[in-house]
Amino acid sequence: MLIKTDGQGFIHPLSSEITPESAYQSRRSLMRLMAGGVAGAALASWASREALAQDRAAPGQHAALARSKSSVAGALSLEKVTEYKLASSYNNFYEFGTDKADPAKNAHTLKTTPWSVEIEGLVRKPGRHALEDLLKLSAQEERVYRLRCVEGWSMVIPWVGYSLSALIKKVEPLGSARYVEFVTQADPKTMPGVGSRVLDWPYVEGLRMDEAMHPLTLLAFGMYGEVLPNQSGAPLRLVVPWKYGFKSGKSLVKIRFTDKQPATAWNKAAASEYGFYSNVNPNVDHPRWSQATERRIGEDGLFAKKRKTLMFNGYEAQVGQLYAGMDLKKHF
Repeated sequence: MLIKTDGQGFIHPLSSEITPESAYQSRRSLMRLMAGGVAGAALASWASREALAQDRAAPGQHAALARSKSSVAGALSLEKVTEYKLASSYNNFYEFGTDKADPAKNAHTLKTTPWSVEIEGLVRKPGRHALEDLLKLSAQEERVYRLRCVEGWSMVIPWVGYSLSALIKKVEPLGSARYVEFVTQADPKTMPGVGSRVLDWPYVEGLRMDEAMHPLTLLAFGMYGEVLPNQSGAPLRLVVPWKYGFKSGKSLVKIRFTDKQPATAWNKAAASEYGFYSNVNPNVDHPRWSQATERRIGEDGLFAKKRKTLMFNGYEAQVGQLYAGMDLKKHF
């Protein structure tokens, strides 16, 4: 699934090559036309697509991943994509330190090859799967998702991967499997933060089976058209866009199917602050801050207003039915 890249990512619709300068000139020309009344709705639509393509351009930092655009409902946010340099340098990955800059500084020690993921528990086909096999298990897609951190900040990131359900179907869970547990690598030799007492290592997260099977739940191998950088959860991670970011386990080494709700890392550390579900909910505050608004990374100007946080991070139409009849203040 890996291909060579020239660092340009998606191809410009009217050219064989796109550069920041050409994109800038194209936008200026188009704006002049629109100001003169020549361009209508069609040109405005083209401008939006052109700008979005530029925002998604591969940064040229890592090997590229072949991918197609997703047809899954809700999988392609039209919001402005967060700059790669911000998304790859402002991270929570406590295995490499608790400061936002620590993962980018320290994660070079992580060894991502060889890599495998153990499938175990209530499945008909348990076993160890090499990364190379997981990469080709299903066609890779680009999914542009909003990411909302429980700390009150957000990003918009183009991920590359496929629905986790493809892997789940392959391993054939038993009818008694109600939850899926995800275990992150915990190697003190390559992950300096594992020696701390911040959390109970290894980092464990979990989903209810219907959440894990939802088409928006992504098994991600890349971002911005390229393989994941170490600090973002290489070589594969989970992305659950309607939940706070810490629910999306990174650098996965084990997936376990169980009939009991998993004891997850942050829930064990502070159950009153981090519930098992941790769905994005502007109506349920963290005990120490409001969740009604969020700060979009990259919009940090003096007069930048905070954004209103959307129910289920804006994915209510796709996932709201999963929680019908539940008290979301009790099951937070």
